[in-house]
Amino acid sequence: MIKIYTDGSCIGNPGNGGWAAIIIEDGKKTQIKGNKKKTTNNQMELLATIKALNKVTRGSKVQIFTDSKYVKLGITEWIHNWKKNGWKTANKQQVKNKELWIKLDLLNNKFEINWNWVKAHSTDKLNNEVDLLAREAANL
Repeated sequence: MIKIYTDGSCIGNPGNGGWAAIIIEDGKKTQIKGNKKKTTNNQMELLATIKALNKVTRGSKVQIFTDSKYVKLGITEWIHNWKKNGWKTANKQQVKNKELWIKLDLLNNKFEINWNWVKAHSTDKLNNEVDLLAREAANL
């Protein structure tokens, strides 16, 4: 089982953003991170997960740990109705970050993923570590 911890950060919202992921596979820990100007925290949260899944062999069993309820609920619950409703929310508004959601949805279907929400800035050591990496990336 591959474990992935993801996080996004933004200085201002929108502002300078950073994303990061820690991938643990066969006892080996890999860190990835990146940044983007003029972005949002939610975009960075999504991008962290997308970038991490792109580093993992398709078909793998994966556990993803995120402190973003937006990502976890979006991919496990909300996305079904968004797709049914032509990418519109329950309020008939266009889904924000649709392009990123489409990418994440495609990746989600190529793995056996167990999605986990963890409390931010709490006792989860790896969540705190990936948070620091994302904040560092946003400051680059």
